[in-house]
Amino acid sequence: MTADQITFVGTATTLIQVAGFTILTDPNFLHRGDRAYVGLGVTTKRLTEPALSPGQLPELDFVLLSHHHGDHFDRIAARDLDHDLPIITEPHAARKLRRQGFRSPVALSNWDSRTVSRGSAEVRVTSLPGQHAPRPFGYLVPPVMGSLLDFSQGGQRLLRLYITGDTLMHDGINQIAERFGDIDLCLIHLGGTKIAGILLTMDARQGVQALRTVAPRAAIPIHYDDYTLFKSPLSDFRKAAERAGLPSVVHYLNRGDSYQLGPGPGAR
Repeated sequence: MTADQITFVGTATTLIQVAGFTILTDPNFLHRGDRAYVGLGVTTKRLTEPALSPGQLPELDFVLLSHHHGDHFDRIAARDLDHDLPIITEPHAARKLRRQGFRSPVALSNWDSRTVSRGSAEVRVTSLPGQHAPRPFGYLVPPVMGSLLDFSQGGQRLLRLYITGDTLMHDGINQIAERFGDIDLCLIHLGGTKIAGILLTMDARQGVQALRTVAPRAAIPIHYDDYTLFKSPLSDFRKAAERAGLPSVVHYLNRGDSYQLGPGPGAR
């Protein structure tokens, strides 16, 4: 059996292997030089290579999709992923997936949950609020959800994992901190994405603020330096995090690297 681990594929794509579950997040398999469409006639060029292709993936239990943008669910994913594979996402993305021929999308509204079982193991997925654009520019981008994954085995908690999705710092993150304390690990989407000068994902400053608010034991930055629209490099976040003295231990992964989960929740 594969050791419990999280593999960073690139952009917001990760492979989560915990308690016998194998979960793919935000599948983006475009290659360096390919362009992703992000709406309103805007495309962005990929600057990195994904660490895996769809043909290299292990058997999946489900896909977790934060939102339906071209750098999170691309044309390669739409073509090559099993169209019967469950995809847990927010309602707008679920409708788009059905139009693309996917037969098993699961739509969750904010704070709703879905539990998936495998023998005595369970993972409960809870949809959390995200804000992909400052008001009043929400119409520029599709709705987005964050996700909380609670893994357990035989009724014993193994891991509480928060994935921010493409979001800015907003009141919903304070609500997440109030409702769900004791987060072991956070996959934080960074990048400082900008369109027409409008910030659409957390930059270094907001990323530090979010981790201060949610206070996970550990954090892994993802969704950075992959596309030309990403304007806040990982190096900026590293500097800001070092200056801030965060309550979280931040682990930095190269694409293709895996974070090994040890015997304690969120441990390496």
